[in-house]
Amino acid sequence: MRICAGAVLVRGSEILLVRRSDDRPFYPGVWDVVGGHSEGGEKPGETLVRELAEELGIEPLVFEHVDVLDEPRPDKYGDARYHIFVVRAWSGVPRLRNAEHSELRWVTLDEALTLPLAHPDYVRLFPAVLQRPPL
Repeated sequence: MRICAGAVLVRGSEILLVRRSDDRPFYPGVWDVVGGHSEGGEKPGETLVRELAEELGIEPLVFEHVDVLDEPRPDKYGDARYHIFVVRAWSGVPRLRNAEHSELRWVTLDEALTLPLAHPDYVRLFPAVLQRPPL
């Protein structure tokens, strides 16, 4: 089973989403949180820190584990568990650093819910994350 970590970066009333490149083997062309697969026995929090550095060039400073989502299409993509973290503070400026994503966008909840999203549970997760009090 794949173990993954994903980050919902929160800036005021907006969240950061990235559009997966059209050539990605998993969920091409849809909007997603930043994250990726655990490597070499990493714990999900360690994966989160590494993935944010690799994909956005930032270091999370304040983050909290908020949910675990199951793979919605195990028939197509295999079994996976997605550990989701809310990230409210980081060092650096989020910028795309590789070809995994074609676009980065800060969006409101209403905007996010109009986009084609990588996971159906984001519809319930995003409002819950935005309503959480800051740590």
